[in-house]
Amino acid sequence: MNDQNHEEPPALSVASLVKRYGDLTAVDGVSLTAHSHEILGVLGPNGAGKTSLLEMLMGLRGLTSGSVRVLDIDPATSERELRKVASIQPQQAELFPTLTTIETLELWATFYDQPRAPSTVLEDVGLTGSRDVRVRNLSGGQERRLLVGTALIGNPRVTVLDEPSSGLDPNARADLWEVITAFRDEGRTVVLSTHSMEEAEAVCDRVAIMHRGRLVALGRPSELIAEHAPHHVISCAREPGQDLSWAEELDDVVRVETVGNRTNIHARRYEDVMEAVSKAERPARDLRVRNAGLDEVFRGLTGADLGDETASDAGRRGEGVEAR
Repeated sequence: MNDQNHEEPPALSVASLVKRYGDLTAVDGVSLTAHSHEILGVLGPNGAGKTSLLEMLMGLRGLTSGSVRVLDIDPATSERELRKVASIQPQQAELFPTLTTIETLELWATFYDQPRAPSTVLEDVGLTGSRDVRVRNLSGGQERRLLVGTALIGNPRVTVLDEPSSGLDPNARADLWEVITAFRDEGRTVVLSTHSMEEAEAVCDRVAIMHRGRLVALGRPSELIAEHAPHHVISCAREPGQDLSWAEELDDVVRVETVGNRTNIHARRYEDVMEAVSKAERPARDLRVRNAGLDEVFRGLTGADLGDETASDAGRRGEGVEAR
C-alpha cells in the first residue's frame, strides 16, 4: 500500500454529489477526494451507486447537484480537456468486433498526444498471446482486459476503472492488480469500483464504502477494519437443527450470524469461544478462524452483505440503461 502524505491538492474531488433517476436517488450526497500515487476503491454491492458515481466523475452522466473536479477540470463543461488527462474503463463498451486486439489499441493510441506503446499495453493486460485475435472472438475476461488496456494506453494522470477484474480467473486478476499498482506507483491516480473485499484489501490504498447511494465509510482498509470490526470470525458448518445462538452469551462474543451453510461467531478473542462450541452438547464441526475483513465492516455498518443487490444503480433501468 502507498504511504504518500498527500500535502498536494487532490487529483480528484467530489463535493455533495447527488444523482437522481426519477424518484430514486442513486448517489446521495457523496463527498470524497483522491490523490496522485493513490488507488481509491469504491466498494459496495451491485446497485449501490458505484457506476453512476464513476460515470459522473468522467462526465459521462449528468449530475443532479454537487460538484466534481478532476485535476481542477469540470467534467461537465470541459470534456475535451478532461480526455487529455483522464480515462475510464466502463463495465461495458462497444469495441469494433472485426479489429484484432493490437489493432484496437493502435486505434485508441491515435486519440492521444503521448500514448503508451500498444504492444506494451497488450503485454501489461496479458493479451500478447491474443494479439491477432479479433474482438468478436475474445472471451468475456479477455474483452474486459482489453477494455482496461484502452483506459491505460493514453497515459492518463487519472484513470477510472469500473469493476476491472470482474470475470477474470484468479491468475489473470492477480496480474491485473500488478498492472494497476504499477500504474499508481508512476504517480498516477486510480479510482476503481469493486464488490470484492479481496480486491479492495489487496489493491486499494483507501476504500470508500457505498450502500444505497450513500458513502458510509472512507479510509484505509486496515483502519476501517480496526475501527469497525476489531475481532475474529469463528466459522463452523451449520448442522440441521443446530442452534448456536447461545454463544452470544459468551464473554468476548460480538454477534452470531448465519451465512449460507455456515454459522459465524464474531468474537474479540477466539480461544475460549472455540473451546466452548467444540465441547458443547452438539459440538460445532469444521471450525475455522480468521481475522475480520472488509466484508464484516460492510455488514456491521449496513446490516447487508456485499453480495446483496440494492436499488441505486438499478434505478437506471428507468432511463433505459442497464443496471450496474
